[in-house]
Amino acid sequence: MVDKVIETNMVKIVGKVVSDKEFSHEMYGEKFYVFNLEVPRLSSSVDVLPITISERLLFNVDFYLGQYVIIEGQLRSYNRFVETNNRLVLTIFAREIIIPSEDELNEKLRKPNEIYLDGYICKKPIYRTTPFGREITDVLLAVNRPYNKSDYIPCIAWGRNARFCENLIVGDHIRIWGRIQSREYQKKLSTGEVETKIAFEVSLSKLEYVENDNNRMEGYELEG
Repeated sequence: MVDKVIETNMVKIVGKVVSDKEFSHEMYGEKFYVFNLEVPRLSSSVDVLPITISERLLFNVDFYLGQYVIIEGQLRSYNRFVETNNRLVLTIFAREIIIPSEDELNEKLRKPNEIYLDGYICKKPIYRTTPFGREITDVLLAVNRPYNKSDYIPCIAWGRNARFCENLIVGDHIRIWGRIQSREYQKKLSTGEVETKIAFEVSLSKLEYVENDNNRMEGYELEG
């Protein structure tokens, strides 16, 4: 049962360690650390993604700045109380870390950023267009995991996927494939100052609509 739940949230990324690990928290005597991984896109840009990892996975691992690693795990969310508001925070929870050989690294860098999620729409999708006319729909996906917990993952659909997702309703069951991306945005503070922040989300490339009691149509698959 646990394995089945874990299979609803699978991440595999390849990248370069770009920050020292810092202590995050301890649970049942097990210490967890966080660091940032720079993951290349197919273009010349990169995504800098947060990793949470157990000290037990780092035992005997040659971990240093600039080291390329393969991380397999899940995209997790948790709420952080900031000032008077709750903020949704995303992190990649590592279940395995691999130091690749040069040949393996070259092969894995062909697809350096992959995620699969199987979950449920938990907020009405928001459709919009960019100043350049690109169609985007923001989707919040609830993905179940063991012990009656869920991760809430913001996703972005583009083009015809965006038009399709616009009509989804809360409770609809979908499966998606894509990549995790980091995005800078500016937020105006109460003081009038503008602060640059970083958001993390899943950029959707393929969508499968799963038929269940909440759906209004037959099983459907759409690839962007």
